[in-house]
Amino acid sequence: MERSSVKPGEIPSRYQEFAVGSGGDYQRSGSSAPAWDPRYWSKKVWIGIAVVIVIAIIIGVAVGVTQGKKSSYPDYSQLSYTLKDTFQGETFFDNFNYFTGFDPAGGFVHYVDAGRAQQLNLTFASQDAAVLKVDTSVGPGSNPDASTGRFSVRLESKNTYNNGLFIFDVRHTPFGCGTWPALWLTDPSNWPKNGEIDVMEATNKASDGNQMTLHTSSDCSMSVKRKQTDKALQTNCDATKNSNAGCGVQGADNTFGSAYNNNGGGIMAMEWRDAGIRVWQFARNSIPSDITGQKPDPSTWGEAAADFPSTDCDVASHFKNNSIILNIDLCGDLVYGVWDSSGCSSNCTDIVANNPQSFTNAYWEVGKFQVYQAL
Repeated sequence: MERSSVKPGEIPSRYQEFAVGSGGDYQRSGSSAPAWDPRYWSKKVWIGIAVVIVIAIIIGVAVGVTQGKKSSYPDYSQLSYTLKDTFQGETFFDNFNYFTGFDPAGGFVHYVDAGRAQQLNLTFASQDAAVLKVDTSVGPGSNPDASTGRFSVRLESKNTYNNGLFIFDVRHTPFGCGTWPALWLTDPSNWPKNGEIDVMEATNKASDGNQMTLHTSSDCSMSVKRKQTDKALQTNCDATKNSNAGCGVQGADNTFGSAYNNNGGGIMAMEWRDAGIRVWQFARNSIPSDITGQKPDPSTWGEAAADFPSTDCDVASHFKNNSIILNIDLCGDLVYGVWDSSGCSSNCTDIVANNPQSFTNAYWEVGKFQVYQAL
């Protein structure tokens, strides 16, 4: 091999046509250094290349994580459940506290205590069922009247929960212009930090069916793989986004209101575990035998109506110390938001204040509530 005769510090003869520029780069008279040769790239070029590589890596990782979340799915493997609580019969209401006063959600309603609710016949129970209703006795000529809101009831369970399988026998759902009924779970003192799970919710005539929704603090999204039969609505569960729409799932038209009631109601089953939260809705004539036999096994029920997996939402940290709540609100933000398309005339507060007959069907009738927890 021929040895080089180039002395230290000299420019090789094949590059002698280049001169060293003030920036330390080799430059040719009237042209630039060979861009294809990295040995003559400046520090600025190398820094630029490094920055591009770092940005590409960051983007690649972010895309990989996002795509991984979209394709992954939690482990909903079978759990063995044992019965913990039963709310049933004439003692049904003993399991709840009555929230009293104006509505925290801004509805046009007065929530009454247990004594007033019994006096007005707004809550009553038999061995077989419990009923919670809106007052229909107070009219425009009454004293006091309903000009500042109508009497109603909001129940909050004395027991609180951090997980479980909840079985709700619901025979009649409230409906009528101005109504906003819900069966839900939350920690009222720490909302939305400790989460909210809406198992049944509708407004006005409830002709659009049942809506199942989560409301949470930040960093809870359902833009991931889900296995459910009903229609997903918003995917960001954060209560501070989208006017607190939450991440809802819309059921069929016959899952709430008159159509649901005419079919005899049914069973709502909600499983809350670290893997996620799922809700099933079973018609009266299709209740699984393991539910009636008090050995419920969600792994045999098929796809849920609503699936809220933990893929991009840490369920264990977003949902804590929740009470079961059953109430009938009147007017309020959710009602106002859909009023123009509700088919209801006049305005909400006028109906509530002056038309007690509008609330004849505004009542819940339920059988037993059961709470199971995993062994």
